[in-house]
Amino acid sequence: MKFIALILVFLQICIAAPPAQAARCENINGHKVCIVSFKRSPKRYWNYRVSISIDGEKQPVEIYNCRSQFKIQQNGKIVSFEENSPGKFICRNFK
Repeated sequence: MKFIALILVFLQICIAAPPAQAARCENINGHKVCIVSFKRSPKRYWNYRVSISIDGEKQPVEIYNCRSQFKIQQNGKIVSFEENSPGKFICRNFK
């Protein structure tokens, strides 16, 4: 009887839906910054297309260049990473 109960518990664990992936978040300069989505460039593996949220407000997708430490905004403007910036946080998480 105990054996059957163990099998049933095992099956419940195996069949259960996997837990949702937790967002990676960090407090930066008093703001909660979370990575909403990311996609690594296959050709330039040091580039990431990333959407973040700042204090729960989703930001547009930007390209983060972890090799040269800058991001390209949607309007094409290039901005260097600052010391406590989301860019440092993103590059630290996806090496």
